[in-house]
Amino acid sequence: MNNYEILYILSDKQDADGKKTLVERFKALVAPYGEVTAEEWGGGSRKLEYPIQTKISGKHLTGYYVLMKFTAPPEIPAELERQMRISDDVLRFMIERV
Repeated sequence: MNNYEILYILSDKQDADGKKTLVERFKALVAPYGEVTAEEWGGGSRKLEYPIQTKISGKHLTGYYVLMKFTAPPEIPAELERQMRISDDVLRFMIERV
């Protein structure tokens, strides 16, 4: 089992319930393997350093930052990354092993 941190940015164009649902979905992916904590990073919604353009939802000037720490086997971050890539509401993410 390894310790990981992932920082991801969700679209600010969805309501609070939509953001909470996504955070819970990603937590549920790694919860069976060990301890998981997810928290707003920097107060949640923040202005982005540069605009992010997506095909589905257009231009984003702000994003909802979430920092998640978890313990899991080495193959789980790849599945989490796959799930985030297919979600239209995840603008950016970065997974690091700590």
